[in-house]
Amino acid sequence: MSVRVVIYEDLQCPDSARFSKMLDQKLLPNYAGKVAFEHHNFPLAKHDWARRAAIAARFMDATNPALGSDFRRYVMGHQSKITSHNFNIFIERYATDHGVDAKQAVAALGDAELIKAVQKDFEEGVARGVAHTPTLLVNGHPFVETFTYDEVAKAIDSELASHK
Repeated sequence: MSVRVVIYEDLQCPDSARFSKMLDQKLLPNYAGKVAFEHHNFPLAKHDWARRAAIAARFMDATNPALGSDFRRYVMGHQSKITSHNFNIFIERYATDHGVDAKQAVAALGDAELIKAVQKDFEEGVARGVAHTPTLLVNGHPFVETFTYDEVAKAIDSELASHK
């Protein structure tokens, strides 16, 4: 695909949660199949459970890619109920409800490879100038933190038109 939307998100970030709804309700229905959407973890230091959520999402991706996407939506939809203290309970509940071994899901939070993958995403984001979430790069053109569907759609449409 000639148009790539690279997304840097923090699963504890309210702005990332709002963008996730925009993605699911507007961007994917209008551009899936025409645009490659690529998710990257960018857990901000100010969020106390975001890094663990990113690691858990990577575990769910490895278990089943569709489960990874669903887990991200679940976490972002429940941000107000999740704390650093009850985070593992949320993982256990989600895993159990989706046929995944809950103990294995929690143990994955210490998995060196998953931790390394999240860190790699973060470092690549920093190298690209990412400092806030969500950050979208539409073929390199940045949209940072607060932006509208119309702004992103205009950039995507422009890129699609220029690659015909």
